[in-house]
Amino acid sequence: MPVPHRILILGNSGSGKTWLAQTLAHRLQSTAIELDTLHWLPGGFQQRRPPEAARSAVRDHALAEKWVIEGVFGWLAAEAIPRTQQLIWLVLPEEECVRNLESRPIKSGEDDASRSALFQWCREYRTRQNANAFAGHQGLYDQFTGEKHILGSRQEIARFLSEFP
Repeated sequence: MPVPHRILILGNSGSGKTWLAQTLAHRLQSTAIELDTLHWLPGGFQQRRPPEAARSAVRDHALAEKWVIEGVFGWLAAEAIPRTQQLIWLVLPEEECVRNLESRPIKSGEDDASRSALFQWCREYRTRQNANAFAGHQGLYDQFTGEKHILGSRQEIARFLSEFP
C-alpha cells in the first residue's frame, strides 16, 4: 500500500492530535496544519474567523500534495475530506484528555476562565451533539471510504507509529 501523503486527524481536545500531526508531518517531510489556527483569528481564542473564510483556508491547504491536518472542528475537517488519503480518529478517554490539557503550557490568549471552559468542553466530548464532538467525528469517520484508523489509547498510537512508513 502506498504511503499516504494527505492525512486528516480528528479527536477531542487534549487527545494528542497536534503531537501526532507533527510527528507524521516530520516523517513525510510535510506540513502539519492545526484547524485551530484556521478557526480562530490571530491573538488567541476569543474571536472566530468568519466561517466561510475558515472553510476556504482549509480547502486551500488541502490542495497541496502533502499535508497532515488536525483538529477538533469537524465542520472544518469536512472541507479536507475530498483530498484526504488517510483518516485517523483519536478516541482517548476524556479524563486522560483533560490531564493532557492540564499538563500542557498555557497557549497564547488563554486565561484561567478559558482554560476552565476548555476542560469542561473536553469532558463533554461524547455528550455534545455537534460536528466538533464524538458524534460529528463518528459521522465523518463512518462516511470516509479511504484508509482509516481509530486509535483509543497511547499504546495504539505507539503501535500505529511503529508501523507507519
